[in-house]
Amino acid sequence: MPYYRYKAITGSGGNTTGVVEAQSLESAQDSLAARGLIPTDVAETSAPDGTSGGGGLFDRLNKSMQVVKPQDLILFTKQFKTMLNAGIPVLQSLDVLEAQTESLKLKGAIVSIAADIKSGTTLSRAFAKHPGIFSELYCNMIRAGEISGTLTEVLERLIYIVDHEFKTKKDIKSAMTYPAVVVTALVIAFFVLILFVLPQFVTMFQKAGATLPLPTRICLGIYAVLVNYWHVGLVVLGGGLFLLSAYLRTEAGKIMRDGLLMRVPILGPVFKKAAMARFASIFAILQASGITVLEAMDILSGTIGNHYIARDFRNLRAKLEQGRGLSGPLKSCPSFTPMMVSMISIGEETGNMEEMLKEAAHHYDYEVEYAVSKMSELLGPVLVAGLTGVVGFFALAIFLPLVELMENAMKGKM
Repeated sequence: MPYYRYKAITGSGGNTTGVVEAQSLESAQDSLAARGLIPTDVAETSAPDGTSGGGGLFDRLNKSMQVVKPQDLILFTKQFKTMLNAGIPVLQSLDVLEAQTESLKLKGAIVSIAADIKSGTTLSRAFAKHPGIFSELYCNMIRAGEISGTLTEVLERLIYIVDHEFKTKKDIKSAMTYPAVVVTALVIAFFVLILFVLPQFVTMFQKAGATLPLPTRICLGIYAVLVNYWHVGLVVLGGGLFLLSAYLRTEAGKIMRDGLLMRVPILGPVFKKAAMARFASIFAILQASGITVLEAMDILSGTIGNHYIARDFRNLRAKLEQGRGLSGPLKSCPSFTPMMVSMISIGEETGNMEEMLKEAAHHYDYEVEYAVSKMSELLGPVLVAGLTGVVGFFALAIFLPLVELMENAMKGKM
């Protein structure tokens, strides 16, 4: 939606300026009126801060590139929770947060959310209009807090979830930096050796009449393919990536992708434990909010962050409607760990599901942190094995013919 820069008179007779997001100029004026303001000048602008009204290509590109950092979202949620906990009304809290937020995109979203609430929209629906900032999990958690009247408690848990996931992603990225550098170096070295180094040796071997061994012939075959059919390879690679990308955007593709990720050695267990931690954490909040298991499954299927496990939730619904409980049907789901099933079973038997889920969430949070911290150590042997294999292959391709040449030279002298 476009942004409109405005000047207006407040109810107390003072002057105020700002930016509002609306569908049209009339909608912007109606939004200002709903906030008790009398607009004196309203004009479309290309950015939430109202710095430009030209709407040129550069401005539109700059706006599209604006991203709300996780740190900004965490800070916004903390401040929002603190102000609500202090008894400050939602609209007044949003006005204060609008003035304090540095992120232009988040500032524009806050303005829009405040206008939607004044027009009668619920808080969760107002947040849901900005999916690029507030995830489905975030909005559903807000909805759970509205339904149960525990919004501040939900925001407290949201802060933990968003902060924990941000740190986990940051740790995974940090742990993958070294392997990524090594793999990139290996790929570059492979192409340099194939395209520039090996052909020089092969020419020398052929002039000397040496018999080329299998590793050398394999390298020559790769060299011939790269030199003579590189354009075909680019077309095939580009087409394959396009088709794969299109497939992964479908529901079946997302299910396949997430299922395969959980089976990848070393990384797979991390993804699975992270999904279990998120499931337990969200489910505990939903249980505390008084939301039924069936409603919780619907919310979890859209917020678990794993389409493979979300499919299990959808398949569980029919069994849950028959009143079988939750732990029994979960045993048939391979994506759920035995420990998680046992914790839920104990929670059902004791009537203390919320506490058991919290314990499970804390356990898997620790498991994820430990697994991520050990990831570099686990990937080390794999990288060494790969490096050894590449170096050994090229060593054989180059030195085996050299050995033969040296043997022939020795026989000639004798």
